[in-house]
Amino acid sequence: MDIVSAAYDVYLPNILLMKKFLLLACLLFVVAGAFSQSKTATTPVAGKDTTAVTDLLGDLNQSTQEQQSLLPKHILFTQRMLWGNHGLMRNFDKFELTPEKRQAELKLRRGMLIAHQIMGTLTLGGMVAQGIVGAKLYNGQNVKDLHEGLAAAVNFGYFTTAALSLFAPPRMLDEHKGYSSIKVHRALAIVHLSAMIATNILAGQIEGNPSLKPYHRAAAFTAFGAFAASMIVIKF
Repeated sequence: MDIVSAAYDVYLPNILLMKKFLLLACLLFVVAGAFSQSKTATTPVAGKDTTAVTDLLGDLNQSTQEQQSLLPKHILFTQRMLWGNHGLMRNFDKFELTPEKRQAELKLRRGMLIAHQIMGTLTLGGMVAQGIVGAKLYNGQNVKDLHEGLAAAVNFGYFTTAALSLFAPPRMLDEHKGYSSIKVHRALAIVHLSAMIATNILAGQIEGNPSLKPYHRAAAFTAFGAFAASMIVIKF
């Protein structure tokens, strides 16, 4: 037992030292391997040209961008007439169909739609005034000249408002499917446009046929109501 104990006392420190050495060697091996992999990933291999790979990726990205259409698939016929691939505005260098110039078109679109909203608000105010004067005219008051003057102003404001929307450059992307305030706004636009045309037609026939007055008034109220609703829905 004394011999075993003596041997144990002699070899134990050496065994512990060997374990420490092996542990340190393993640690150094792991660190060296990680450093080697990091260097390989960030440093080009000697003698291998990576320019071709970079160019290939660049060509693929450029090709993908070129395939993306600069115009939405669904646009109004009035917009297509001016701003389509072969629209009238494409004959001018300023409106050539390129990504940079399309960005300028979107700024123009924004300006026209802001003007559309301003003119729409002014036109709505004119419609209110026209309704008040029209009621006085129907009650026998002599305000015919004022009524006709307001009618001319309202017509100018209304059709200018419509033109600013119909002939503005198209948006960049198609609209999402499903409900949207823009779609409701457009549906109401069909109603108030039809009613506005009917109002003007009936206004020209009232003098020869006074019995058309109720229909003229109904068309005018319909135009006003749909126009006001189209403005409210786009705001809220």
